[in-house]
Amino acid sequence: MQLTEEEWKQRLTPKQYYVLREQGTEPRGGKYDKFYKEGIYYSAASLQPVFSSETKYNSYSGWPAFWKPVSDSAIELKKDTSLGMVRWEVVDSKSGSHLGHVFEDGPEPTGLRYCINSDALIFVPKGEKPPKFKKDDN
Repeated sequence: MQLTEEEWKQRLTPKQYYVLREQGTEPRGGKYDKFYKEGIYYSAASLQPVFSSETKYNSYSGWPAFWKPVSDSAIELKKDTSLGMVRWEVVDSKSGSHLGHVFEDGPEPTGLRYCINSDALIFVPKGEKPPKFKKDDN
């Protein structure tokens, strides 16, 4: 999925653009932090499914946490050495957009904590249709 930065700015809200395209981190307590409805979380950049409510849990970190993605192909991991540490950035595999980071302090069965920004996600309740781009978008 190739868009110019100007096209991304038109497609995304300013908060979404900051998180998804500038690798930003939203403040703690985003809209999906303590949110437990059944459904699927889609990347706000590509609208592909990335996480499910079935693997969401309260990590007490202040950000939505999941113990695995909806599929291995939904995300990619990139080494991140910013902030003087080594960690793994989680990106949407279709657009390369930043979703959050993964840490090795999560629950069984994976032991992983995918710490994801709410502004990078769009939640769709179970049984509802997936999100679509406006007709002028790709």
